[in-house]
Amino acid sequence: MSERGNLNMTNDRLTTQEQTPAPREETRSDERYIRPAVDIIETAEGMTILADMPGIGKEDLEIGIDKGILTIQGQVKPKGEAKEIYREFELHSYYRQFQLPETIDPDKTRAEFVQGVLALHLAKLEALKPRKIEIQVQ
Repeated sequence: MSERGNLNMTNDRLTTQEQTPAPREETRSDERYIRPAVDIIETAEGMTILADMPGIGKEDLEIGIDKGILTIQGQVKPKGEAKEIYREFELHSYYRQFQLPETIDPDKTRAEFVQGVLALHLAKLEALKPRKIEIQVQ
């Protein structure tokens, strides 16, 4: 990945200061990625993200949260040692990122992967969950 330049405001104009760019060969990868289709469901308890990722196994899936960014990555690996004769389509590796709201507790995230569908359960922070206050009768 190439590094972006620093942004400066000068006389109400946005300018960039370019850093020494890396040679193009170092910044580009031959790897192609597919953005997995997702459904996002929100409840009072948190959020669930369902991502379709056919063609990968659980061991080839990587999920991480860093600085409020959720990253989902799955590497498609060749199956078996068979010789490929003809191909009309190719499965590519998966990659997708999401900016998580500050209401999500990253320590209470759990994941399930069943038949090519990833289900990520993201819990809200306890302090932000709705509470019901019980009324005491005296």
